[in-house]
Amino acid sequence: MAKYSRIEVVLKMKETGMIPVFFHKDIDICRKIIEACYKGGARLFEFTNRGDRAHSIFGELITWAEQKTPDMILGVGSVIDAGTTSLYIQLGANFIVSPVLKEDMAVVCNRRKISWSPGCGSLTEISRAEELGAEVVKIFPGSQVGGADFVKSVLGPCPWTSIMPTGGVAPTEENLSKWFNAGVHCVGMGSKLMIKNKQNQYDYQAIIEKTRESIEIIRKVRES
Repeated sequence: MAKYSRIEVVLKMKETGMIPVFFHKDIDICRKIIEACYKGGARLFEFTNRGDRAHSIFGELITWAEQKTPDMILGVGSVIDAGTTSLYIQLGANFIVSPVLKEDMAVVCNRRKISWSPGCGSLTEISRAEELGAEVVKIFPGSQVGGADFVKSVLGPCPWTSIMPTGGVAPTEENLSKWFNAGVHCVGMGSKLMIKNKQNQYDYQAIIEKTRESIEIIRKVRES
């Protein structure tokens, strides 16, 4: 079962401001990426449900993470149905993220008090997600939905809404400043955070540094 309640997850999302997003079929690479993000200061990590037998990889990862990165809150993204939601919750997922709004997923998550962030592309969908119990809604793909201007437009009439964009978020001062000045709760970052070297291999030290740098940019933007 989940180690962290949905309240703890939502508060940690707000505190750190960013969630690394990643999948790889090689569990050793997954471990190294999680560890690099952890060393960089990330305290939430979204493992994406994208490859064959992804749930088996996650089951091993969450057991490993409890020992090696004890304060890291692992959740799962790219989940699109209630059955898969139940599977990952049984494996210990602390939060569920979806690219779509599926009401039966809300029932499963709410029953176990698991944080659920559905993908929304309009204010109507955001409002429905909140009625179903979503504390933080995901806008996806962030740039295509409308970017930071969309977030501003939503928060005008609905200032209570907590938004997490994924897709179109980059670990740069210019990009992060736009999102956080618009009022996002946190952001999800995938490929742009997972830096590779000239040999097309993951540069774990660079990922540590970029994660740390991103969190510091977010802190400064919020304080300004």
